[in-house]
Amino acid sequence: MAAKKDRHIMVVEKRPGIAKRLERQFADRPVTVASERDVDSILDRFEDTAYDVVIVTSAAVQSGRVDGKELFEAISGKSPKSQVLFLIDPAHIKFAMKAMTAGSFRYAKFPIEDEELRMLVESTLREQGALEDAARSDGGEPVRLDQPLLGRSKPMKEVFRQISQAAASDIPVLILGETGTGKDLAAQAIHLASDRREGPYVPVHLGALPQELVASELFGHEKGAFTGALDRRTGKFEQANSGTIFLDEISTIDERVQISLLRILESKRFTRLGGKRVMTTKARIVAATNENPVDLVGQGTFREDLLYRLDVFRVHMPPLRERQGDIPLLIDAFMKRFREAFHKDVHGIHPECVALLEEHDWPGNVRELKNVIQRAVLISSGEVLLPEHLPGRFSQKSATRPKVTFTVGTPLTEIEREMVIRALAAAPSRKQAAELLGISRRALYNKLQKFNIQ
Repeated sequence: MAAKKDRHIMVVEKRPGIAKRLERQFADRPVTVASERDVDSILDRFEDTAYDVVIVTSAAVQSGRVDGKELFEAISGKSPKSQVLFLIDPAHIKFAMKAMTAGSFRYAKFPIEDEELRMLVESTLREQGALEDAARSDGGEPVRLDQPLLGRSKPMKEVFRQISQAAASDIPVLILGETGTGKDLAAQAIHLASDRREGPYVPVHLGALPQELVASELFGHEKGAFTGALDRRTGKFEQANSGTIFLDEISTIDERVQISLLRILESKRFTRLGGKRVMTTKARIVAATNENPVDLVGQGTFREDLLYRLDVFRVHMPPLRERQGDIPLLIDAFMKRFREAFHKDVHGIHPECVALLEEHDWPGNVRELKNVIQRAVLISSGEVLLPEHLPGRFSQKSATRPKVTFTVGTPLTEIEREMVIRALAAAPSRKQAAELLGISRRALYNKLQKFNIQ
């Protein structure tokens, strides 16, 4: 039986050539190569297939109606894990900067030899984790988070793109976001998508630790280092040596620990409390805070040099109130989880209940929504969650559908532009936004270009 070809490469090229070369080069690998002649044709292909690598030539971009920036944003939105390889003709070098600023993974210039092309694709797949997964796959389930990040809104698609980019390197990452937005899940996702996924993932919730124990928790201590230190203790940096250490609530640590962290970031060295031996660590640091780190520096509670070392790559977790269309998706996921946990027969939710949940501001974000659904499933006695199963703060609201009002005399072009923006905000994808507006997807893209909507 032939090997299952479960890794996918899309080549967008005006003249056939690259795709055929890749088919020959990867004939012995679990890789499928597809191709299109222009960029206008490929977006529909993402509806059926998630491509690990998308190779785009500058000639194909120039000949299409979708410009490079829009193309890369569309690819990122439809398939956040896809890595983009941009092949540039010397005459089109100006596209290189636009490609990189729009999120392109890397680029190379024509002419490109077979060996260089193969190495570029292999490197891209390896950093994305695809070839390793294919090599050791025996048909089992892929690695998944215990509580995976979910979302199809534009802000979450940007998060998935940032996670994919962060996972491709070993640089420090700073995750920002309000309480309950899923910063810990984003850190796990970065670890699992990186080359360190076989190593340990060690989370440290610094805000939950007494200040006097933070240093011992992070760096360990020798026997007798302080009162109560009856044995040697291995610190979190030792435990995470070949993997990832996640420092949650990084803004809560004091000046002394900040200095020690700065030393680790600069030299990868530290010393156990009460010890003399200088130790080294290869752990990748991912930190998170729900506060504005620049404000903390201004207030004098956080070292500016430490912030510069931590804030090399930033991931921003959006609040739930900004994630249009994600609440029904999250409701379904939490209902399934708690239905199984509580052995309930809840399989649906009343539309009015959904409307009430979508109207809420969610100051506690996804964590608050999870707790609300957990309570609702627990107290329900039927197959459908009803408004009465929600906490009292929801029952006093009236569920209303969003409306758009225009003043008589508003130019039709302004009305059209506003309706396009509203449809994009309300729909989980551009395809569905086009359906809401009663137009084709190509017509929608034309309107986005006409009204300069990003």
